[in-house]
Amino acid sequence: MEDKFFKTSMQIAIPVSLQAMLQSSFSMIDQVMVGQLGTSQIAAVEIGGKPGFIFNFVAGAVATITGIMVSQYIGKKDEKSVQKSLSVNLLTVTVIAAIFFALCFAFPENIAEIFTKDNSVLNEAGLYIRTMSVTFLMSGIGIVLAVMIRCRNKAKYPLYISAVSAVVNTGLNWIFIFGHFGSRAMGVQGAALASVLGQAVNVALMIFVFFRVNGKFHFSINLGKSETIQYFAMLVPVVLSELLWTIGQNVNTYIYGHMGTKELAGMSMTGPVQGLLIGMLSGLSQAAGILIGKRLGEKEYEKAYRESVLLCIYGLIGSLVLSAMLIMLRGIYADLYNVEADVHSIGSALLLAFAVLAPVKVENMILSGGIIRSGGRTKYIMFIDVFGTWCVGVPLGIITGIVLHMPIVWVYFILSQEELVRLIIGIVMFRKRKWMNTLE
Repeated sequence: MEDKFFKTSMQIAIPVSLQAMLQSSFSMIDQVMVGQLGTSQIAAVEIGGKPGFIFNFVAGAVATITGIMVSQYIGKKDEKSVQKSLSVNLLTVTVIAAIFFALCFAFPENIAEIFTKDNSVLNEAGLYIRTMSVTFLMSGIGIVLAVMIRCRNKAKYPLYISAVSAVVNTGLNWIFIFGHFGSRAMGVQGAALASVLGQAVNVALMIFVFFRVNGKFHFSINLGKSETIQYFAMLVPVVLSELLWTIGQNVNTYIYGHMGTKELAGMSMTGPVQGLLIGMLSGLSQAAGILIGKRLGEKEYEKAYRESVLLCIYGLIGSLVLSAMLIMLRGIYADLYNVEADVHSIGSALLLAFAVLAPVKVENMILSGGIIRSGGRTKYIMFIDVFGTWCVGVPLGIITGIVLHMPIVWVYFILSQEELVRLIIGIVMFRKRKWMNTLE
């Protein structure tokens, strides 16, 4: 049974993980390219990317609900409800994207000022935010459709699409940032423009593949009263938890930014590596949501519990191996950046701290982000995320960074203990099995 489940889970997890790794690796290339321009430019991209960071997590929350609903209805062989679920979630992500677009297009400089007062950073960050505002709708639609395609057991197609769009994005980065093939050198603005065009390619291909895999799509948002209540009972907690979590992460960026531009640049250097390492194992979280969701749809609760434990074990083993590799290679990565010696030192030390924390982060991603959510009782996840972020992480960050003025490495490590608190609460909830639920 374990061998068969391992094979089934890997058929979903590996393409998803490769897709996330691909996106992170090209993000790393983007960061290294911008890193050749200097410390201020690195900080500008870090700040400019924050609205997109928040949006992607909120859109990811909608995608999570899509996965919960679609996987359970596929398990129940209810195709009408599958189509209805996709329709409602596409409409939801469109509304959210419109709100983010309006705010970022109208007030980019105001958003950038939240994180830094450095004028050399503010101007470029504001331009970056306004340009990136047009990507929200494309990104949201692409994220939701990718989940639907994976639920149809075609996880390899979103991987291929990401590969194409990432190559386009990176090639255009090289052209627009540095000025090749007749283009003027646009620096940070060029990186934003390349991202917009890369997202356009991504969503166009995702729509094409979706219709090839799904066939005709019957758009319907005609939910009954009980269906509407059930939907919002799932959606509101997970969107709120993701929104509040990402706002908490932006509070952390505020703390780093007010510690100094060099500290912020050192932290931004670690972002692509963090994304790459977590991305390598993110497929296990997606596999958990889909496979455990189908088990719950079939009301096979004991199998769902046993398979959940196996997925957590796979994640722990993988994260320990990757953390060891990061510890050994972190200095080589930091050498890729054209930055001052103290920024290089900060970045390398932060990578070491992240390597120590990574196994806990991965277990949280699989347990809370995939397994517990698969039952649709997302209020449990809202409690875990909000408590960990706002009762543990943010207060510790303010105390250590703003009040005590501790070095940024210790600020990051101490505030990240919120992950340990989350894991402890998640394990308790998992063992009680109250998260196990079949949608009606």
